[in-house]
Amino acid sequence: MTTTLDDATGTPVALGGTRGGPDKPTLRQDTWWVEPVVTVTILTAFVVYSTWAAFINKDYYAGAALHRNLVSPFYSPCLAGSCVPGSHPFGVLIEAWHISPALLILIFPLGFRLTCYYYRKAYYRSFWWSPPACAVADAHGSYSGETRIPLILQNVHRYFFWILLIFNTILTIDAVEAFKQPGVGDGWGISVGAAVLTLNAAFLWLYSLSCHACRHFCGGQVRSFAQHPVRHKLWKMVTPLNAMHMRFAWLSLFGVALCDLYVRLVASGTIHDAGFHF
Repeated sequence: MTTTLDDATGTPVALGGTRGGPDKPTLRQDTWWVEPVVTVTILTAFVVYSTWAAFINKDYYAGAALHRNLVSPFYSPCLAGSCVPGSHPFGVLIEAWHISPALLILIFPLGFRLTCYYYRKAYYRSFWWSPPACAVADAHGSYSGETRIPLILQNVHRYFFWILLIFNTILTIDAVEAFKQPGVGDGWGISVGAAVLTLNAAFLWLYSLSCHACRHFCGGQVRSFAQHPVRHKLWKMVTPLNAMHMRFAWLSLFGVALCDLYVRLVASGTIHDAGFHF
């Protein structure tokens, strides 16, 4: 059986007019507001924490002095002249940058999440109440879609996707490097920190590969899958991941914040990174 779109027809869509929804504020009798409130709380907490972590510019690398090689994902790759020794295995590319190197990095992962299709749904509903939930009145009277500034900038999501694949590769290298334990045994071992960085890299890969932009790249704009068997196989591989995109979005969000926090606690001497060496 051949799947084809040759006979597909388009449906004209006109933007503008009155927003949909009930005439009353809500037709719901359940606690529908809990989900948007929880979403606002978690996303706000993440923004506050990541902003603080980016500007504090310390305790982001646990190095040879602690017999570890752990770097925070917020500061990797560390390419600035202000990076602490050992945290820039790729070399210093921006020597003149002497403020927090995280400010050079976070724009890309935060840009990817900000324009993500799932996160758009999450913050449109929770922060803007547009709409907050099914059978609840929209807080806005008109609709223009994502056709004007600033929402038209959401279209850059597909480009952030390709940039994030580079970052995911670097964080995977960081996870492998985290198994190094300089100054003890043969210089290699397993620790909680290495496991934390490995899980963080895995969650970020799952989040990226389940992305709608990834699924579209694999199977989008194909009129006949029979003529593109490789793309069809890729599309079939990522489609089940795409169905769990929301789950991976939250897992990776918590994962990257907890990874930074763990490295920070180890680097500051607050906790010891338990493990063993070979």
